[in-house]
Amino acid sequence: MLDGKSLTLLIPALLFCGALGAADVKAVNPSKFELTDALIFAAPPRESAEEAVRIYQPMVEYLSKAIGKRIVFKYPRTWGVYRTEMINDRYDLVFDGPHFISYRVEKLGHNVLAKLSDTREFVVVTRKDEKVQTTADLVGRTFCVQPPPNLAALIALSQFDDARRQPVLVPTKGWDKVYNGILSGRCVAGVFPESNLQAIDKERVMKVLYKSPAMPEQALSASPRVSAADQAKIIAAMTAAESAAPTERVRATAKGGERFVRADNKEYTGIASLLKKQWGFYD
Repeated sequence: MLDGKSLTLLIPALLFCGALGAADVKAVNPSKFELTDALIFAAPPRESAEEAVRIYQPMVEYLSKAIGKRIVFKYPRTWGVYRTEMINDRYDLVFDGPHFISYRVEKLGHNVLAKLSDTREFVVVTRKDEKVQTTADLVGRTFCVQPPPNLAALIALSQFDDARRQPVLVPTKGWDKVYNGILSGRCVAGVFPESNLQAIDKERVMKVLYKSPAMPEQALSASPRVSAADQAKIIAAMTAAESAAPTERVRATAKGGERFVRADNKEYTGIASLLKKQWGFYD
């Protein structure tokens, strides 16, 4: 028999579950109960919960209808929550950057289903009037960067093997602020996706100290809990012309291409090595 307290806790959860239709999508707080019969979709907490729902919900609803199963968008409150939930294999479908994707393929058996169509290169830059000529000249100098595990930050740090001989990182949120930090002299150098730098540096006052090899763009990966049949349906849905509207906000935010194309696990091989010095991934 359930006592009054148990019924008080159970009834709202039952009403909530009963209210969700087959293709309904909700943003679920990770601290609350889980919908165990639903697939869990996640993306990094780059924006507020409300903005994240606005960006991702149309795509998640579209995929839910494509496979005929519930998909729940689970918003991670912080990067720490996101890392922990991802490492512990709590997500079924994830859209994020190539270093995280590579890690999940390597460690969790994910398959990469569909990626944004562009490739991405990163550049470490300084002002043209600075005397520094190579990344080695940046040891001990101020460096504006979006904090790790941001991919740009990890690529920049990969140029410095000795943790005792690195730039002094100045955490800076947003590419415009990174640029202004260098321009104002707050930082000697910084790192950008090359396409972002070209858009911001209209006066061409920056010089490039390092350019990374091209790598595949952000993508959607699926855990082994998503059946092969459903993975195939998701690939077909993401690469179909009909995906343009439901993925519009995702593509506009990611700025990684005008469409989604089919992806291959091999494209992401080795990129996870950028995470080896980040706590929690390979500890």
